[in-house]
Amino acid sequence: MSIVVIGAGQAAAELAVTLRAGGYADSIKIVGDEPYLPYQRPPLSKDYFSGKTNEAKLLLRPENFWRDQSIEFLLGIAAEKIDRDRKSVSMSDGRTLAYETLVLATGTTARVPVIPGMKLPCVYPLRSIDDVKRLRAATDAAKHIAIVGGGYIGLETAAVMRKEGREVTIIEAEDRLLKRVTSQPVSEFYERLHRGHGVDIRLSWRLRSIEQGNENCLVWITNGEAIAADLVLNATGAVPNVDLALASGIVCENGIAVDEFQRTNDPDVYAIGDCARFPSRRFGRKLRLECVQNAFDQAKAAANNILGKPSAYDPVPWFWSDQYDVKFQSAGLSEGHDELKVNGDPASAHFSVEYRRDGKLIAVDAISDARAYMMGRKNIAAETAA
Repeated sequence: MSIVVIGAGQAAAELAVTLRAGGYADSIKIVGDEPYLPYQRPPLSKDYFSGKTNEAKLLLRPENFWRDQSIEFLLGIAAEKIDRDRKSVSMSDGRTLAYETLVLATGTTARVPVIPGMKLPCVYPLRSIDDVKRLRAATDAAKHIAIVGGGYIGLETAAVMRKEGREVTIIEAEDRLLKRVTSQPVSEFYERLHRGHGVDIRLSWRLRSIEQGNENCLVWITNGEAIAADLVLNATGAVPNVDLALASGIVCENGIAVDEFQRTNDPDVYAIGDCARFPSRRFGRKLRLECVQNAFDQAKAAANNILGKPSAYDPVPWFWSDQYDVKFQSAGLSEGHDELKVNGDPASAHFSVEYRRDGKLIAVDAISDARAYMMGRKNIAAETAA
């Protein structure tokens, strides 16, 4: 039996580790188009970008661990085609890998809005080690940074840049920060926090175009204003990498469609991590989660299913974010709530927000309140149990 994993991120790493721990002794090959062993991505916009940690410390496991576990990596090589009839994967270097079980852990790619100038050299994404290296080199010579997008990555990067004394402008099309993932009290807290640190926040204005000037970029927004910036960070979110799956006839819908056991419409092909969309009885809909928890836990569940130990996956999602000296922790999914309760004083930077739907607790957001977060996570699990 042989297993091929396409994608060499956190989900792929945890899958391989769980397979070996569960007694799987046959071939495991992991294909990654980046030249790096599996590494942590959350620190990219924080400690790695700020220089507090280095590349070696980002690695999930050292090289000798993978060697001792007989897990083979094919790095800096792209998978180009899946032949499900022949059960093989064609590689960019001309090789063909045969598999008995294929696992897609292809992750996501930075969303690039269809706006003139988004592909100019002064516009940077932040999704990988190499992205940070390029952005860091440009930032060192920059005084003013424009960030398009007021989500986690945009806000975390803004906090790092302000600590370095650089001018930062955030352009957010929605009427509040973090609107897709949280409620108004939390959004308002983060707006006050960032404005208090000198960030210029432009809400409810969309990007019209970006132009390359002689010395900087001109970022035009829909109110007709041009913001001059030395560089632009594209923090508008991510899209799942599904092209390879689609081309092979695997069903995709805002991600690679899987069942509760991480199987695609081909029983010999699984999908895990940011690219996979799975059914949740707990929340009554299909989910695709972009977070570390999902990458690790879904990978473990898939490995157990491959090992013949069926394990349905239906988690309580959790997220976190560090900005300045404030920690944000979130459990569950607040979307669709019909009741909201704020505990504590948002002005104190120590409060939590509970979200309920039909009387059931479905999510908790906690600002620097670890106890509220942990209790909320426990209660969500109990109240939303399928």
